[in-house]
Amino acid sequence: MPSAQDPFYVVKSEIQESIDTLQSTFEQWKRTSDAEERGRVTKEVIAGCESIEWQVDELEKAIAVASREPSWYGIDDVEIENRRRWTSSARTQVGTVKKTVDAGKSLSTTSINGMHRELMRLPDSYQPYTSNQNAANDNDDFIQSESDRQMLLIKQQDEELDELSLSVQRIGGVGLTIHEELLAQEKIIDELGNEMDSTSNRLDFVQKKVAMVMKKASAKGQIMMILALLALFIFLFFLVFLT
Repeated sequence: MPSAQDPFYVVKSEIQESIDTLQSTFEQWKRTSDAEERGRVTKEVIAGCESIEWQVDELEKAIAVASREPSWYGIDDVEIENRRRWTSSARTQVGTVKKTVDAGKSLSTTSINGMHRELMRLPDSYQPYTSNQNAANDNDDFIQSESDRQMLLIKQQDEELDELSLSVQRIGGVGLTIHEELLAQEKIIDELGNEMDSTSNRLDFVQKKVAMVMKKASAKGQIMMILALLALFIFLFFLVFLT
């Protein structure tokens, strides 16, 4: 089973926290009746949805890479499928929230336009007598509203850039962790290969010595030499593999 230190679960935990925060903001959006506050919360929800969707996209790319060689990453096909189901579920949750907020935003805009059209149908007797003054006030209000809207957009963009920067840093950290683990495994494999080569060379040396002595020694001497070399072989075996 994958450990809790698996980079996937680190990123998954961060995305889940973002989804929980998004759901909380969405509940606030549903309870808000003030138009100005609702507009602010709407923008916050949309920005959160887009940020989470980007993170899920990056996580799905990592899953696609791991699915090519699951055993290399210490996982199996079942784990790959579970990860894909989770990202699909996360994307569905975010998509549902985004569609609901978009629909509510469109409904609010339609209602405002309808009210404006109804006001335009009023007879002339209801029109204010100070139309020039009202026009000037409306112009000032429009300029102030546009200024406030621009400031709000700039602030929202700054927040989105900050979130994007943090997400990039987190993903970069995950990539660095994976790289370090791969280097450590490669080093272990190299050391094991060196040990095997060294052991093989020692065994070859002993076999050559045995063959040389067997040719020179007599029958009795050969037996003694075999016993001596056998003892030496056992000693080298314990020396190499048990120390």
